[in-house]
Amino acid sequence: MEVYVEYAFAENFILDLLLLFLAVKCSRAKTGFVRLPLSAAVGAAEALIFPLLPLPIWAAYTVKFLGGLILPVIAVKKGTKKTYFFAIVCFFALTFALGGLLTAVYSFFDVPYSEKTGYLVESAPVGLVLGIAGLFGIGVFYLSRSFYRYKKVQKALFSAVLRHNGRTLKLKALADTGNCLSFRGQAVNVLSPTAALTLFGKEKEPLGRISIDTVSGTKNSPVFVCREMMIGVKQHENVLFTVGDVRSKEYQIVLHTSYLEENHEAVANVAKMVAEDKG
Repeated sequence: MEVYVEYAFAENFILDLLLLFLAVKCSRAKTGFVRLPLSAAVGAAEALIFPLLPLPIWAAYTVKFLGGLILPVIAVKKGTKKTYFFAIVCFFALTFALGGLLTAVYSFFDVPYSEKTGYLVESAPVGLVLGIAGLFGIGVFYLSRSFYRYKKVQKALFSAVLRHNGRTLKLKALADTGNCLSFRGQAVNVLSPTAALTLFGKEKEPLGRISIDTVSGTKNSPVFVCREMMIGVKQHENVLFTVGDVRSKEYQIVLHTSYLEENHEAVANVAKMVAEDKG
């Protein structure tokens, strides 16, 4: 089989670049415009050179393993030991996952392949390999982003208990740095329509109305006073709520920023969320 070195290098470079990019994203590490392609180039060179060396299979796997350790270290910029460790773990996991996916596709399409000195030698078209790798990369990227979004929301959730006129509701509250609503100088939290109907359904008249900007436009919502709200062990009396479009199944309250700052346990999360929002 005739192999063009430049094409083989380019193919391995693209695959390593993709895997390193995903590893950096999944481990929440930082990289640079030079570090990432440099690491991919080292990996591509390794993939070309070492299969040509007369190494026993155990030595080839050892070299391959050490190469897998070095590449993420080159790609990550100013990381901690923990960051480097997770980047390496992610790189190995993604490499095995993509390798397993390619092997399964080769088997399905009857593409001939074999293991030589610890490296997979195949005759699959480059377009097929890069196409599968591209779909794999897109899937991993969106799964990773969804996971970290979910994790961020979970860290910002608190247990809240609302008591008003003999009714008690136990709900989940979201620590949202974007809620700065106020009514007559007082902070206003946002409550889902269902929870508001349950808690204030018998109220004849609201305290007043407030304008809320939403994606669909500006709307006027009623403002109610809840006699008591407990967040963890912190008790608040005469808390203002308005009815908002809280569609999430994970929480029913969007807390005002001022309530978060009063909660000692939420200060670290709030500071982190503010920094992320500004970023």
